[in-house]
Amino acid sequence: MRILHPFITQSLNIMFTPNHLSVLGIIHTAISILAILVAFAALFRYGKIDPFTGMGKLYIWLTVITCLTGFPIMRFGHPTPGHYLGVIILVLLAIAILGKRFGVFGRAADFVQVILLSTTLFLSCIPAIVESLTRLPMDHPLASGPDDPLLQKAQLILLVVFIAGVIYQVIKLRKAKKLA
Repeated sequence: MRILHPFITQSLNIMFTPNHLSVLGIIHTAISILAILVAFAALFRYGKIDPFTGMGKLYIWLTVITCLTGFPIMRFGHPTPGHYLGVIILVLLAIAILGKRFGVFGRAADFVQVILLSTTLFLSCIPAIVESLTRLPMDHPLASGPDDPLLQKAQLILLVVFIAGVIYQVIKLRKAKKLA
């Protein structure tokens, strides 16, 4: 019998450690990580998350699945801010896609769509950071909870990156519209 690679063995041990992630939690986490990676790939490739490209469509579907699989997960036995964040993300996705399709925002539709889709990514990254810093490493997580200074600094950095990214996208979109 072949001996498993140490990383695989450690991963299997982590997945089946008591008080860690359920099977649904593992699926939810994997899909959410994939959604975030696809969004960043779209940002680097197109400069925005465009819901009419393959990457944009994949990001939207993965994000919807992430939100839906997150609703039944109740680590503390009741809805948490993460559940409400999922609802907000789903609403923003709908507004971003349908608002442009039905011309609700007029000439500003492209700008609103870019901002809203970037906001969904930003909001998706918040629980990713919180869960990562409060759970990893398993034996001694880097952050003790939501009030931990490290977590607050990480979220502040995320906010600054989000604002800078949105400003960059809006400027790039404005230039593209002037040339057209």
